[in-house]
Amino acid sequence: MTPALRKLTITAHVAFSVGWLGAVAAFLVLSIAGLASRDAEVVRGAYLSMDLISRFVIIPMCLAALATGLLQALGTPWGLFRYYWIVIKFGLAIFATMALLIHQFAVMAVAAKRVSGAAAETLFSAEFGPLKTELVRAPSLSIVLLLVVTTLGVYKPWGLTRYGRRKQQERSKVQQQPNNDTPFGVKIFFAVIGVLVLVFVVLHLTGHGFEGHSH
Repeated sequence: MTPALRKLTITAHVAFSVGWLGAVAAFLVLSIAGLASRDAEVVRGAYLSMDLISRFVIIPMCLAALATGLLQALGTPWGLFRYYWIVIKFGLAIFATMALLIHQFAVMAVAAKRVSGAAAETLFSAEFGPLKTELVRAPSLSIVLLLVVTTLGVYKPWGLTRYGRRKQQERSKVQQQPNNDTPFGVKIFFAVIGVLVLVFVVLHLTGHGFEGHSH
């Protein structure tokens, strides 16, 4: 990866990650308003806005941050499995992405559907209370998780993994020999395939997830 391309991917990754964190913070504020307000229109507007933010801001930012982070890892000497902090950061990002998709289509979509045509008294019923609480708890935990991921990226704790040490030793032994590392183009190919798979999953869920909860 050229220095210019590397800077571009770093900039994109940071921008998408910050956007993801900011969107989750906005989601949390709206969820608290929906839980605390006694105004039916405020509650209804909050949950409908949360659904739009989640589908059209949080999920795209999440997938873009994951894709650019993967591209940055595969296209630079950092690698994906050579350092403990990268392995943990990537694992947390995968977990956060899967949890976000499940939360959107199992919880947020249900809440948006229920408030869209619900009577005012229904919005403040005891039956609706657990769903409101869950919509505050989930983004709160997400912010903590994203702050942990950010901290790992800044401080880069721990050292090389066993795989990383082996690769480092191999590289030092073959400095005068042809480079046998996986070509960068192949790495990009697998990164693009991974992004396309994620996009397919999102489009599939978007097309069928809401119908699945409407019965």
